[in-house]
Amino acid sequence: MVRDTVILIISAAGIGMFLIGTLFIVVTIVSRPKIALRKRLNLIGTLGEVVQQDKGENRRAKRIQDKIKQLEKKNTKESGIDGLRQSLLRSGLDITVSTYFVFSAILGLVSALIYLVLGYPPLGAIAIALIMGMAVPKLVLMRMASKRQALFTKDFAEAIEIVVRGIRSGLPVNECFNVVAREFEAPLGEEFRLLVEGQNLGMSIDDLMEKGIARIPTSEYKFFAIVIQIQRQTGGNLAETLANLAGVLRDRKKMRDKAKAMAGEAIASAGIIGSLPFAVGLLLSVVNPAYLMVLFTEPTGQKLIAFGLFWMFLGSMVMKKMINFKM
Repeated sequence: MVRDTVILIISAAGIGMFLIGTLFIVVTIVSRPKIALRKRLNLIGTLGEVVQQDKGENRRAKRIQDKIKQLEKKNTKESGIDGLRQSLLRSGLDITVSTYFVFSAILGLVSALIYLVLGYPPLGAIAIALIMGMAVPKLVLMRMASKRQALFTKDFAEAIEIVVRGIRSGLPVNECFNVVAREFEAPLGEEFRLLVEGQNLGMSIDDLMEKGIARIPTSEYKFFAIVIQIQRQTGGNLAETLANLAGVLRDRKKMRDKAKAMAGEAIASAGIIGSLPFAVGLLLSVVNPAYLMVLFTEPTGQKLIAFGLFWMFLGSMVMKKMINFKM
């Protein structure tokens, strides 16, 4: 028994030593070209320059990563009153939170009264008031914010190219921003106008960019803010950096348009499938109204309509998620 244990230990140790030796040989073979390159660089005296360049690039990459983390931390999605104030800011509406609540309450109460006047059960009026007073205004704000961000991104690459041409012709950056503010309509021109006015009032570019990202939280604007802030800290050719950024934004727009074109068939199919039950119901109400009214007059029919609408809503959300490409 002891002999078998000793043999097993010796065998395991031998296998372990064999694996370690094999791993050492593989690592040596793989790293041999790098070692030879390092020796050759030492001989010609350029290793210090390469290492210094790598360190500079690493510091620049680390600074960019830190700036991205700071922007993401400061522009996280908030909840409650602060989240509502953020949604109002992003939608472009110049109203206060109290005005929003008053409008939502009026909309909910008017919808509930119309529901009761039509003769429907009183219990459903509470659900109608909550939906129209809370969910619908929130969805409208989200839709307005999304549309505003899309309008901003649409001509953003052209605006950056105007800034690049102005810098190359000798104009200051602030004057280039002013040209964009005059040439483009809101929200793009408005955001650059706020940058110009803020700098004229003595605000720092970092604070102005953070406020701009709070209003337009798009990836394109974050790229632009990071480029401007890092360039002011490290120096360099701002025109060349912004020109590269404009090229990246144009490529992103091309890819987004291509994905939208490829998803056009799926979007059309989803629209047809979603509207088909309502179209069939409308045709049946014209051909044979008594046949269809059973669904509205009988309790079982009302339950079937409620279940059908619920499952149609879930199916529509699933199809929307499948055909929604975010880039």
